[in-house]
Amino acid sequence: MNFPTNVKYTNEHEWIRLEGDEAYVGITDYAQEQLGDIVFVDVTTEGETLEKGEVFGTIEVVKTVSDLFLPIGGEVLEINPELEEHPELVNKDPYGDGWLIKIKPTDTTEMDELLDAEAYKQIINE
Repeated sequence: MNFPTNVKYTNEHEWIRLEGDEAYVGITDYAQEQLGDIVFVDVTTEGETLEKGEVFGTIEVVKTVSDLFLPIGGEVLEINPELEEHPELVNKDPYGDGWLIKIKPTDTTEMDELLDAEAYKQIINE
């Protein structure tokens, strides 16, 4: 299982990577493995500004639908356009091509409250 150190993690199994004044958000390798084959990603919050912890969309697998929670507050700038045709990218490359959304954070200091790779491993008992 992959635990990049250049991202921060949430207890709800999302990750966030800050790049300049924007950030990429996705689900962790652990989450995609637990969910199984992802068949659809539904994000209807593009253009909206959400608070930390708010639901920004859902992810659908064969047997269930799971909510996606924003790791920090911000405006949803973009949904990964590749996921409409290829939702399996989330399974294949959750920290790269399988990113879910790009946001403009309202307060990057909220990232200080998130988990680093070692703390996340402890949460999932790796």
